[in-house]
Amino acid sequence: MRLSVSLQCLGKKKTTNINCFISFTNEQLHQASKYCIDMHCHIAIAVIIWAAVFVEARKIRGISLSYKRFYKERKSFVCIDGSKLIPFEQVNDDYCDCADGSDEPGTAACPNGRFYCTNLGFRPGYIPSSRVNDGICDCCDGSEEYNSPTLCQNTCRNLGQRERAELEERMRMLSEGADVWREKQAELANLWGVASSMMVLLEQSRERKAEADRALTAARGFRGQSRTQMRLEGLGQSPQDTERLGHKGEGDQARMDSAAHRGDSPNEAEEGGGGAVEDDPKVKAAVEAADAAVADLKKTELAYQQLQIEIRELEDRLAIDYGRQREFLFLLGRCFQTTANEYSYTLCPFNQVTQKSQAGTEVLLGKWDAWVGTPENPYAVMKYDRGEPCWQGPTRSTQVKLSCGPVSTLLWVQEPTNCHYVMELQSPAACQPTLPNRAGPHSEL
Repeated sequence: MRLSVSLQCLGKKKTTNINCFISFTNEQLHQASKYCIDMHCHIAIAVIIWAAVFVEARKIRGISLSYKRFYKERKSFVCIDGSKLIPFEQVNDDYCDCADGSDEPGTAACPNGRFYCTNLGFRPGYIPSSRVNDGICDCCDGSEEYNSPTLCQNTCRNLGQRERAELEERMRMLSEGADVWREKQAELANLWGVASSMMVLLEQSRERKAEADRALTAARGFRGQSRTQMRLEGLGQSPQDTERLGHKGEGDQARMDSAAHRGDSPNEAEEGGGGAVEDDPKVKAAVEAADAAVADLKKTELAYQQLQIEIRELEDRLAIDYGRQREFLFLLGRCFQTTANEYSYTLCPFNQVTQKSQAGTEVLLGKWDAWVGTPENPYAVMKYDRGEPCWQGPTRSTQVKLSCGPVSTLLWVQEPTNCHYVMELQSPAACQPTLPNRAGPHSEL
């Protein structure tokens, strides 16, 4: 505690007064007397020291600002659970009076009490009051060891700086993940728009092919009919004669249609010779148009199928669980490498794991499957399966353990059992924010 005091030192050998405005700690007050020469100054120093000790003694330790309203100094104190009324002098007197331990927030007298660590510069929190003055520094500001031989270093500032740096990194990581999510959503919407337009093109291509087929059939049929008419005229028959020869004409026409379907000339069908129907310029043009329509339709269908594959893959990626806040999404599209036992290992999160030998042979160690962590932390382990089969062994698979770290890097790889691999990926995404553990292990900071 600091006290700002004004000391008027009267020197016996000096005729002028020395006004000293000094800000002293308790230790400095004890040393201040050496600057005073007469008894008046020593008395003033003694009064100041006594006042400082009195104020320090009346300070209510171990309570937060929200609980200070219960500890306003008055004649009596009411236990916070309302069970008892005691004199205020019995607060923090190292004797447990209240059943809820609220009268001893700053001592270890009550087994169910708790001490509030202010931890200025870091996160405040509570510890069991049994840890007060036990010689182990639990609060980062060391405030619980106020009457202990242990000298606690105040590490709150360093802890706060480190936590703020981790928080900033996490916020940056979440921001990158959000950007990736928005990009993927926009990409999916764009693909659906392209698919809708391509569906229109696909229908148009199908219609053009149908029209080309009809035109080709018509051209071949017209050519066959023209050759029949020329044959009849050459024989000196009129159309009426043709009607009288109905059955024969129907047979001729059937043979001509069959020849046109095969691409042969009607004369070739009947006489086994002559030019083919396909030699007609109109038929040839219709055939070329039909072939072009078929090629265009196949090209459009192939592009549409490829687009549907891309849409399904992107939808599958967006359906993956990337963490409670999608904190692992920023790992998507990145790959991490490390070497072990003359092999190079590459991990592409949410995609696959591969192994490459020095000869350049690459083996698939698994494809992304799911999270297989614990119920307390389901995002602690990644599972990759469906890798390439081992020689006379099982299919390769990999488990990736995640650990907290300032940067994302692949730390190590092991093969504990045949064709089953384990590796560790360090990443700030694995740094889950936690609240102070009130009942956690008792360890020195």
